[in-house]
Amino acid sequence: MTTKDFTANVISATKVVPDGNFKDSKASGIWDINEALDLIKVGNWPNVANVNPAAFVDALFQTHLYDGTSGNLSIDNDINLSGSGGLVWFKDRNYGNNHRLYDTARGVRKYLDSSANAAEATNSGSGNSNGISAFNSNGFTIGNDGYINDSSSRYVSWTFRKQPNFFDVVTYAGNGTSGREITHNLGTTVGAIFVKSLNNTRKWSVFHRGMDASNPSHYKLHLDQTDARADEQHIWNDTEPTSSVFTVGSDGEVNANGENYVAYLFAHNNDDGGFGEPGDQDIIKCGSYTGNGNATGPVVDLGFEPQWLIVKNSTASGSNWLMVDNMRGVATGGDDKYLIPNASSAEGAANVIDFNATGFSLKSTGNSTNSNGATYIYMAIRRGGMQTPTAASDVFSIVQNTNTLVDNTKVDFGIVPDMHIANRTTSGMSHFITNRLTGGKYMFTNANSAEDSTPLSSFNEEQTTVEYTGTAANDSGTYNHIGWKRARGFFDVVAWTGAAGSLSSVKHSLGVKPDLVILKYRGAADSWYVYNSATTGVLTLDGNGATSGSTNYMASTTATDLNVSLVSNPANSPIAYLFATVAGVSKVGSVSHSGSSTDVDCGFTSGASLVIMKRTDDTGSWLLFDSVRGIIAGNSPYLKLQAATAEVTSVNILNPLSSGFQIPDDQTDGDYIFYAIAAIS
Repeated sequence: MTTKDFTANVISATKVVPDGNFKDSKASGIWDINEALDLIKVGNWPNVANVNPAAFVDALFQTHLYDGTSGNLSIDNDINLSGSGGLVWFKDRNYGNNHRLYDTARGVRKYLDSSANAAEATNSGSGNSNGISAFNSNGFTIGNDGYINDSSSRYVSWTFRKQPNFFDVVTYAGNGTSGREITHNLGTTVGAIFVKSLNNTRKWSVFHRGMDASNPSHYKLHLDQTDARADEQHIWNDTEPTSSVFTVGSDGEVNANGENYVAYLFAHNNDDGGFGEPGDQDIIKCGSYTGNGNATGPVVDLGFEPQWLIVKNSTASGSNWLMVDNMRGVATGGDDKYLIPNASSAEGAANVIDFNATGFSLKSTGNSTNSNGATYIYMAIRRGGMQTPTAASDVFSIVQNTNTLVDNTKVDFGIVPDMHIANRTTSGMSHFITNRLTGGKYMFTNANSAEDSTPLSSFNEEQTTVEYTGTAANDSGTYNHIGWKRARGFFDVVAWTGAAGSLSSVKHSLGVKPDLVILKYRGAADSWYVYNSATTGVLTLDGNGATSGSTNYMASTTATDLNVSLVSNPANSPIAYLFATVAGVSKVGSVSHSGSSTDVDCGFTSGASLVIMKRTDDTGSWLLFDSVRGIIAGNSPYLKLQAATAEVTSVNILNPLSSGFQIPDDQTDGDYIFYAIAAIS
């Protein structure tokens, strides 16, 4: 049965898990829950996911970066706000403008400010005051309000979609009665609640489960303030929220008679989220940690890699709320871009937090994140890319451009890239490799030198665009820019730091055992090490030698743990790139070529957009072919990743093949490994 047939059956019978939570679903009819789970077991989960996108964090939360236009602007972030409802939170990154919070429960053009106690305000819908004008099935539309869309500034928006086990928006009328129960639809443990009066100048009241281990409802914080937690009976009525109601007291911040309120509720998943593949993953955590006042701060285990994090010192006054996300930039070993929910100030940068495959660690001794002995509350949302891709174009892109000698160049990949390689094709030049996780700092694939301290490119200014800064990669000439997006089962990046010593393994987020791993010290001159599932031993990316040694580095690498014995010293700031085979999307493999032409079947249908190939039984270059420059019958152009040379167009080494590629008979006989990606539309 085709995906289309399956989808039609599911939709007609309103079957497979409409709330995105397999664990609690009740299904009947043609396609029941057991049949859906059977599809997962045989590897067809992506088809189910296409029917049921709410199973993945990507459809429930997005950080979206954009340049202001001072005109109407539609933001497409693939989140269904018109059908499901939710919250959009805006902040001007360049200037000290107030935060703007819009939600579907109150309707378009009505906003609140997290950094102020002001009542709800309404954009007039004309002139320079038009905020959100529409909540759409794939995002939202904004007007020319200078707080969220001025042409001189850059912005961030965070979108939270309503979904059981994740987030809810509730409005209610106050009655001044203690013990008032407010119904909500989280259906699970409540992690945090933000409540604001819509009618009057009142502070934002915050409940958070991490404020006290036994009785968090005794306490409140204020989202718009720097104060410490306060024991206040009349806010939450000293009553813990349940999976269906939260309780308020008689205090005017939450329940004055005659006033209207909005409440934003955030879940806490504790091995009961029910998201992702295969439907048993958590995507949001609300907890606490104790600061130690050291630059090597606490390590918080979430069980997943976060993409968004908000932190507050709950026991000491005078500390700001701090908010970071991986789109604006949380750089391992570098400065992180942060905003302050309780202040209108522009975006700042400091090395305060590192994200990792299982959580986050604190890198600053400041009062806002890591004062010795203080208790901090946090809310963390899982990184996207939980779904195994079904099309190469969703996670891979190649863009070619011709530069003049300029200081800045923008390259729009059409996807949100996490890593890219820049190759100059018209003359000899080193091959730059940069990634989002380390803030755009670069190394060369053809050299063993350490990472340059100055970022070459910026991933954190626009959604799908990488900006190259300075003239290092902007000399006149033609460039190929190849971009990868991190996604389950396809590609991952891991970077880590620490004290000098030896480390045998680190956690990763690929979700499957990788087939190809490339490792390098960022902080020291040393080779690029490469190991793969097809051979034992190790290759070097910056050299052309055959496989060296016989150690099976894959033996101790698993779907969660990566063997890093080749770059074992954390003090040298290692990084690892992980690649895997995805049916119809990517293929890591090996082939022996001898005599006549050799067809390499990668499981593709329309050929390859990228092929990287290396001989393993003898010396041989790392050869890179791509469809933008041409994978053609006879003399496909190629670059050598281990050499700063121009592309070669005079040798017949690779031919096109619909299922993958062909090695022609005049190519040198030998054993090869390869990495290929299917054609992109």
